[in-house]
Amino acid sequence: EILGGVDTPYEKGIFNLEIIVPERYPFEPPKIRFLTPIYHPNIDSAGRICLDVLKLPPKGAWRPSLNISTLLTSIQLLMAEPNPDDPLMANISSEYKYNKQLFLLNAREWTEKYAGQ
Repeated sequence: EILGGVDTPYEKGIFNLEIIVPERYPFEPPKIRFLTPIYHPNIDSAGRICLDVLKLPPKGAWRPSLNISTLLTSIQLLMAEPNPDDPLMANISSEYKYNKQLFLLNAREWTEKYAGQ
């Protein structure tokens, strides 16, 4: 589980994650995805997360010195600060860029609906 950060539209939400640790860990990053639906430009409807530390180099930034705790912190940071220039969800990304109030409203609604206790 990961908690939505304070002062984000995900605040008070509890999001379930699936973490699959590969045999070659720590030389290969764990596979992490959201099981709880989340309204976010970098997380798709299947829960996949677009985050460089979850991918091996050269495209990614995974290093064996990283651990699952660090990855969860990185995911929380991504939730607080989406990267609209590297989206998995183009429509949510343009909403985040050009109509942030609507994005915040939608993200809060999804959090209450799917991640509320």
